[in-house]
Amino acid sequence: MTRIHLCASLALLASVGQVHAHSVKSEPTEAVQAAFDIIETKISIKDETAIFSTRVRGEAGAQKPAATGKFEGSDVYAYVWPTSLDSAEIGFEAKQGIVALAVTFHPDFDDAANGGVNRDIWHPHWVVLAEDKACGGGLKVIDIPEGAKPKLPATWPGVPLLIDSPEYPTTFKGDAVDVEIPLQLIGGIAGASYDGVTAGLKVNGNLHAPLLCVSNVFKVASGNLSLPGKVAPLD
Repeated sequence: MTRIHLCASLALLASVGQVHAHSVKSEPTEAVQAAFDIIETKISIKDETAIFSTRVRGEAGAQKPAATGKFEGSDVYAYVWPTSLDSAEIGFEAKQGIVALAVTFHPDFDDAANGGVNRDIWHPHWVVLAEDKACGGGLKVIDIPEGAKPKLPATWPGVPLLIDSPEYPTTFKGDAVDVEIPLQLIGGIAGASYDGVTAGLKVNGNLHAPLLCVSNVFKVASGNLSLPGKVAPLD
């Protein structure tokens, strides 16, 4: 998907129309690396848990970015679930941007809560995204301007971005990646709309805003980021 097509589809996020229950399915795309070639994305509710799940054509998590040895200019790979959630539901100010859960791997830096180490494992984040034409993929994680004091979740990792680092159980098994989140932590997820994305992100080489860009969109499950999935109880 080109940056132009992705940016144009952002307008759909504000007014999602008809949605389909359960998963968003996608035909295999040989041009996409198998580890990022989304076949199906789903957010389901089982008992008191929301389960975020993505299946790919190959082995989920098999491809990881190469270490560069420095923070600036380093790469991040991600499995992402954009949602219709409001940013207030994950601990930020309301109406800040596109709320997404992202499972990421970045070997050059740590961004766990409370100074923890997570550069050597796939791990989850909440991120708030916005359009930015300066980014190769047309989107950025929203920057926190110097001196600003916005509302932040307890597990914010201390970087100047609208990003959270909760420790949700995250599992890679075969072609699937799954994240389990207690419903009491995201009550607004029931009935929410969603999509699935695989992407590469890059830290700004000059460490200026935008600090973290979506540099390359590998695949969008719906094809147009229209959030056609709808969270529903697991069959």
